Amino acid sequence: MVSVIAFLRGNLHEKSPNRLVIDVNGVGYEVHVPLSTFYQVPSLGENVALRVHTHVREEAISLFGFATDLEIRVFEKLVSVSGIGPKLAISVLSGIDAMELVQAVRIGDTARLTLIPGVGKKTAERIGLELKDRLPSVLTEEQKIKSESSEVHPLRSDLLSALLNLGYHRSLAERAIDSVLDIRGGSSFEELLKQALHELTQ
Repeated sequence: MVSVIAFLRGNLHEKSPNRLVIDVNGVGYEVHVPLSTFYQVPSLGENVALRVHTHVREEAISLFGFATDLEIRVFEKLVSVSGIGPKLAISVLSGIDAMELVQAVRIGDTARLTLIPGVGKKTAERIGLELKDRLPSVLTEEQKIKSESSEVHPLRSDLLSALLNLGYHRSLAERAIDSVLDIRGGSSFEELLKQALHELTQ
């Protein structure tokens, strides 16, 4: 019988996009993570805590780690979709923020899902069909309000386009934009872009 690991806390021993090694009392655990989690973990040698999904196969046991409860719950919904394994689910969450994924599925925006690397039209349609009635419950009221308010901001798409053209990863750019819009929602495009770039260089 395999013991399921649901949580890890320890020192961050190695760090690279989509992969961490966490030292827990002298034992190094390799954990695969989406970029959204990678951008939130601390520097090497510092303490880190992750929610963990243990994936068991005949030939291997793999750990997938997440910074937030929403991320792991969306991940577990994704791997329940036919044709989506844990590696593709990690890629999906690396290409779109978990909250935005929920929002896209709820409103049937499959075009947004096809922008995620590795997700074609058929996969996007399958995600939308199989998860449409299963994802809304993972959003708290606070998250719903934040998601809805960020979606309607007139400059959000322009800011995102500018940051993507500058070479920033979509999920990192979206996080910086949402942070800036929460604080300075009424500013001009130039000021918002300046603040977003400041967030990204912190």
